[in-house]
Amino acid sequence: MTSTATKSSYPDRPRKALCRNPFLSIKFFVFCHGLLQLSQLLVSGYLKSSISTIERRYGLSSQTSGLLASFNEVGNTLLIVFISYFGSRVHRPRFIGCGAILVSLAGFLMSLPHFITGPYEYDQSVASMFSNTTDLCQPEGLESQGNLSDTVCAPHTARENHEVLLVMFIAQALLGIGGVPIQPFGISYIDDFASEQNSPLYLGILFSVTVIGPGVAFMLGSAMLRFYVDIDKITEDEVQLTNKDPRWVGAWWLGFLVAASLVAVSAVPYFFFPREMPKEVTSGKESGSKKSEDLLSQLRSKSEQVQNLSLSKFIKHFPMVLLRNLRHPVFLLVVLAQVNLSAMVAGLATFMGKFLERQFSLTASFANMIIGAVNIPGAMVGIVVGGAILKRFQVSLKQCSAMCVLGMLLCLLVAFPLLFLGCPTQKVAGVTYSESSDFGLHTLECSFHCNCPEKAYNPICGSDGIEYISPCHAGCEVVNIDNNSVLNYTNCSCISRNGPGGFAKPGTCGTDCSHLLLPFVVLSCVAGILASTSHTPSFMLILRSIQPEDKSFAVGIQFMLLRILAWMPGPVLYGSAIDTTCILWEKKCDRNAACRYYDNNLFRHRYLGLQFFFEVGAFLCFATVYMILRRQEMEARNVPETKTDPEKKKLTESTTKGPESKV
Repeated sequence: MTSTATKSSYPDRPRKALCRNPFLSIKFFVFCHGLLQLSQLLVSGYLKSSISTIERRYGLSSQTSGLLASFNEVGNTLLIVFISYFGSRVHRPRFIGCGAILVSLAGFLMSLPHFITGPYEYDQSVASMFSNTTDLCQPEGLESQGNLSDTVCAPHTARENHEVLLVMFIAQALLGIGGVPIQPFGISYIDDFASEQNSPLYLGILFSVTVIGPGVAFMLGSAMLRFYVDIDKITEDEVQLTNKDPRWVGAWWLGFLVAASLVAVSAVPYFFFPREMPKEVTSGKESGSKKSEDLLSQLRSKSEQVQNLSLSKFIKHFPMVLLRNLRHPVFLLVVLAQVNLSAMVAGLATFMGKFLERQFSLTASFANMIIGAVNIPGAMVGIVVGGAILKRFQVSLKQCSAMCVLGMLLCLLVAFPLLFLGCPTQKVAGVTYSESSDFGLHTLECSFHCNCPEKAYNPICGSDGIEYISPCHAGCEVVNIDNNSVLNYTNCSCISRNGPGGFAKPGTCGTDCSHLLLPFVVLSCVAGILASTSHTPSFMLILRSIQPEDKSFAVGIQFMLLRILAWMPGPVLYGSAIDTTCILWEKKCDRNAACRYYDNNLFRHRYLGLQFFFEVGAFLCFATVYMILRRQEMEARNVPETKTDPEKKKLTESTTKGPESKV
């Protein structure tokens, strides 16, 4: 049964009784759907906010974490095409509810590795309830206590790591599958039963939630990562790290529990909404003229003809529509431009937090706060401004493409200086800095007698301004503590070369780039605003350049291509590029785990260089679209219009009429 039968679905029920039942109100459905979409985006967006923390906790490379972040698109892509077929054939609210339950299950599964693995262990200078070993200098002749870094790779360690990855990848696949029906079915349900006057408002609310959701996810990540990862296993007094320590791991799992619980609660109302509800009636004048109503009914009848195809005919019909739209130069080029922009956003969303942490020595919590409070709201402002310009000036298709070209050109000019805003990696003895050519990695002469474990990692900052990867590598023999917290290290043989009484403080020396953080954030925010102004015009170019009966298919094709060409490979590509800039890897079971030190200049140039490359690609695609539309407009003006030239008339209309005039 399709939505055309809704006018007589509730003929005898009094209108007051309908109003008293919230599940027969489209406004209540919009409220529930907005809450569900926000909760769903919390689950998917929270992973990106905690990606660097998960890398550190389980020893993942950026390539692996990028694959994990994009794996939800696999399940989504495999099923999204068939959503356009099922349409109103199924009980859409219940399908949405079932999808939400899968998303909730995925969120709980993402937090499961925390509960099936042991407590977080790290190299330390003070014995604790989890370890009686230290990483101070153990001179030759004394019995070396060793450290966590010296532990033998037990079979269960490797198996545990594989189990963690398996659980997370399954959770991401479920997240993608569960998210398939939520937005398409929700939008079509609202469009079927909302009034013509209110439908754009309701859809606008949902799209604004889609933009706000990732920002809320990063703010949630900022709050959760302030807590220590094992907050449920040890007391606060037993935590020896601060959130500024490079070994710090925040409570990444806690946010998944919060987001998954919200999704579970949001899923409940959908099992009480009917398959069809009364069409919303608004007071006042009927919207649109009789001509526009006839046009709307024609478009709907064409759409229903497509929806009423059998599954076999649908499968045969789909490749024809796909090829017809891909042969359309404007559609193809605009989609390719959006692919470039989506690839840029994929890298920004997944690894921008990690970039800020490494480049400006920020905590994971503060980096997430910047992204959630500045970058994402900036993108939302750009989308709103782009839409407002379209509505205010009634621009044509050629002017839409000109807007996209101008926005991307200004974005390129603003983004280019970002490549030079940063500092090199701090001086790390034996890694990025050595006073003698005889010094090699971890073979400092001054600490050679300390029997330092090769894999030790407990960074300290010496009084000489040089960072050492552990107290042992600095030759420190004494640690001063207060209330189970390390104050400083003394008797450090490697530091005493620059003067008597060399000492060091715990933690990294940092990159000393704090003065460049504000300019970087401002420029990146402005670049995001300018790039986002092309969002709405690019969608108008797609919707107004294809045949009306192909719109549903074309939008589905568009999102399918964005997933396949941008959202799936994008994070993996960025992660692989970031891994090539690593200069010191953590080793687990003779394999590279998480990266401990990056070449910051190379990291910045490759990470931001990839974003700049995709921005240039989008600019070139939009510029080509502008030239095509300009040529079509010139041809339409030069050739006189006649009654026997319907193609000429269609060409003139497509290039001169604005979006609003075609609705």
